[in-house]
Amino acid sequence: MTPSGFDILYEEGPCLVVNKPAGVLTQAPPGIDSLEVRIKRFLIERENKPGKAYLGVPHRLDRPVSGALVVAKHVRAARRLSEQFEGRLVEKTYWAIVEGNVTDDDGKWIDHLHKVADKARGEVVDADQPNAKRAILTYRVKHRFDGKTWLEITLETGRYHQIRVQTSSHGFPVVGDALYGATTAFGLQSEDPRDRVIALHARDLAFRHPMTKEDVCATALLPASWKTFDQADLRSAVRPPS
Repeated sequence: MTPSGFDILYEEGPCLVVNKPAGVLTQAPPGIDSLEVRIKRFLIERENKPGKAYLGVPHRLDRPVSGALVVAKHVRAARRLSEQFEGRLVEKTYWAIVEGNVTDDDGKWIDHLHKVADKARGEVVDADQPNAKRAILTYRVKHRFDGKTWLEITLETGRYHQIRVQTSSHGFPVVGDALYGATTAFGLQSEDPRDRVIALHARDLAFRHPMTKEDVCATALLPASWKTFDQADLRSAVRPPS
């Protein structure tokens, strides 16, 4: 049975890695579409389960972001995965196309961030500000083209909107991310800004299987919207049409 609304990248026992579509919430209140709802629906139908399906979601991706995300089909596996995230044992690699020319081929950005009160956005603040949290991001330039830069990013910390806030604060907002100052449109446009997507993708996810203890590494193909960037290396990494 083929899932609808997401792709399965890896499945072994209670552990499932999926490719989250951009524009879809990871989780949402009852009655609102989300990746969690889609996965549960698929599991119930595939396994012919009566009633509800359990799904543990140990991490999230922002709504406009696509890419690899791991979930668990029972409580013990979910708890063990959560412990890996809390212990920073999970390796996450992101691809981003940002506006502007990042001059250094690689680097590390260290900032202090906090979530703006009553708003769905973060910002860089002084270290002594209340609720300021240290944020560390390392990057490597994969390619420069047309006033944009393709970055491969790894996070040493996991802060609210961290990549989006830090790239923007350093003068390189993610393409399509108008919330953080981007001026270049990306993907299908919508009057509702919540439906718009950005050029940020969780490319690789590496962790230890919560039950078998085997190392797992999943790679998520890019969504079709990335074909906007006329670069051979990017086109080859885009998911083919179904």
